[in-house]
Amino acid sequence: MAQFLFEADLHGLLKLDTPIPNAPPARWQRKAKESGPGPSPVGVSPMKPANRSHSSSKTPSKTPGKSGSKIQSTPTKPGGDRYIPNRSTMQMEMANFLLTKENDPAEDSPTKKEQQKAWAVNLNGFDVEEAKILRLSGKPQNAPEGYQNNLKVLYSQKMTPGSSRKTNRYIPSNPDRILDAPEIRNDYYLNLIDWSSQNFLAVALDNSVYLWNHATGEIIQLLQMDHPDVYISSVSWIKEGNYLAVGTSSAEVQLWDIQQQKRLRNMTSHCARVGTLSWNSYILSSGARNGHIHHHDVRVAEHHVATLAGHTQEVCGLKWSLDGRYLASGGNDNLVNVWPCTQGGGGDFAPIQTFTQHQGAVKAVAWCPWQTNVLATGGGTSDRHIRIWNVCSGACLSTVDTHSQVCSILWSTNYKELISGHGFAQNQLVIWKYPTMAKVAELQGHTARILNLTMSPDGTTVASAAADETLRLWRCFEMDPMKKKEKEKANCAKSSIIHQSIR
Repeated sequence: MAQFLFEADLHGLLKLDTPIPNAPPARWQRKAKESGPGPSPVGVSPMKPANRSHSSSKTPSKTPGKSGSKIQSTPTKPGGDRYIPNRSTMQMEMANFLLTKENDPAEDSPTKKEQQKAWAVNLNGFDVEEAKILRLSGKPQNAPEGYQNNLKVLYSQKMTPGSSRKTNRYIPSNPDRILDAPEIRNDYYLNLIDWSSQNFLAVALDNSVYLWNHATGEIIQLLQMDHPDVYISSVSWIKEGNYLAVGTSSAEVQLWDIQQQKRLRNMTSHCARVGTLSWNSYILSSGARNGHIHHHDVRVAEHHVATLAGHTQEVCGLKWSLDGRYLASGGNDNLVNVWPCTQGGGGDFAPIQTFTQHQGAVKAVAWCPWQTNVLATGGGTSDRHIRIWNVCSGACLSTVDTHSQVCSILWSTNYKELISGHGFAQNQLVIWKYPTMAKVAELQGHTARILNLTMSPDGTTVASAAADETLRLWRCFEMDPMKKKEKEKANCAKSSIIHQSIR
């Protein structure tokens, strides 16, 4: 075999124009030389016959630098034995620099070399002396530990809000503080706590109202009913936080000045206990046990300006929307009514929407703070559902079965979430993500059903009053410090616009 190859090479040297008949491709000749003695590969067909097109050519091409007997062949299959580099993995500019540098005869001093190395590390993140011209792996070379690119700001940008993923915040599972609430009435239909914009928490305990200053911890007894059989059935702060409305079981609505700790007026228009109250600027709305809702204009002597008769049983949920356009009411008749804003005057008023899907009493009503036409409602023991409504179209946007009595709902002002308070069977608070209504967290600790929820003015803390005669404060909506400072500047305290007009 070796002799045959030698003669073939000799023929190629003496007569280059004469092709060797049936000459195998160059790769098989190399294989024969490496394999040593043995049968000639010319007569062997490894998988299929050798490429016959080379023998029919009169002037075969020759590989530069090789003998004439070695004929270059083009593989019939893509890929073959040739390597075609991917230019995307090459550092062409770096390669040109290194090739040019090799042809530079100038010798640099050691000091200059160290300086150039430092420049290269600062600009490129690695030493060019150690860089490869062809980077076959396709992976960039790791920068030294602690390296910071000075031009990073030119190539960096924040992710868009839709694509950014926020890490889950920490929600404490235990209350931040627990307060005693002795003799609080275990009545589902009453609304016994409210938190003012001036950071006072009003709590109705049987026939008394107490104020707790969250900033200082001071406790003030604001009032106590004269008759022992009369109890407080509802409390509600005006937006500015300097006046507190109080509803009683004797069908009265009282108005108290907090700074002077003095009752300003006593409004009597109902014929049954007042279980719920809600403010809209100078209009105070009250819901009674007979199913009637009264509007009181606290600026004038004739305070009773309108009556809404859309419920057949006790009104236990009442809330004005933040823009003052709608009033939502829920009752023991399982109905939810949405009323338009009225600016006084007699006559009959009809709701613009009536929702009948709940199968239990609706006490929990809450308006979304960033979508003023979205309302959340929750049903009692026979229903146990939270429903989200669009009051303009009347459509039910979402429904979730909570598997327990819904006593109260609050929307977070810091996150797109809402929190609900529950009774039987777990007496827990649940945080829901909006609009997916996915459960974010459960807060447990009460040993009896939760009666009411209210939120601190900064939106970070939720207070829950339960039949176990305790108040628990949950810091479940803690804000980022920077956002907190911005919100505090925007929500600085303002003096009441009706301070001089209440009689």
